[in-house]
Amino acid sequence: MSRTADHRRAMLANMAISLIMHKRITTTLAKAKALKKYVEPLITRSKDDSTNSRRVVFSYLQNKEALKELFGPVAQKVGDRPGGYTRIIKLGFRQGDAAEKAFIELVDFDENMLKTAKAEKKTRRSRKAAPKAEAAPAVEEVKAEEAPIAEAPAEEAKAE
Repeated sequence: MSRTADHRRAMLANMAISLIMHKRITTTLAKAKALKKYVEPLITRSKDDSTNSRRVVFSYLQNKEALKELFGPVAQKVGDRPGGYTRIIKLGFRQGDAAEKAFIELVDFDENMLKTAKAEKKTRRSRKAAPKAEAAPAVEEVKAEEAPIAEAPAEEAKAE
């Protein structure tokens, strides 16, 4: 990212604070990928709410408000998740320098994605024979109901 180590560390800390506080930030793709590697271990550390964990995370972030947010609502939402706390979505290219833009967000805080993810949850090896067996009698019932309807107009035509 063409920065010195100290500048890179400070930039990633500031971006991590913004991500924790706002739940989504827009940046370049390279910075988003670097931020993902930086912030995910901090979120994992926040699952264990101990004095040592708080001190370790504070040594990276240096922001009390972000620390409260991380160990409060963020840790509660990601408590059962084994990893993958952030999502990077590409947005296209920036007009001025054609840098690839993306936004990075905390996965459990996007309501739109959560609604669709729960509805589509399905196992890959699902073998349910019961619905196939139930489907066959349903088709026969429909055919039996259609037969009298088809005969009724024919009887009316004969009567005329």
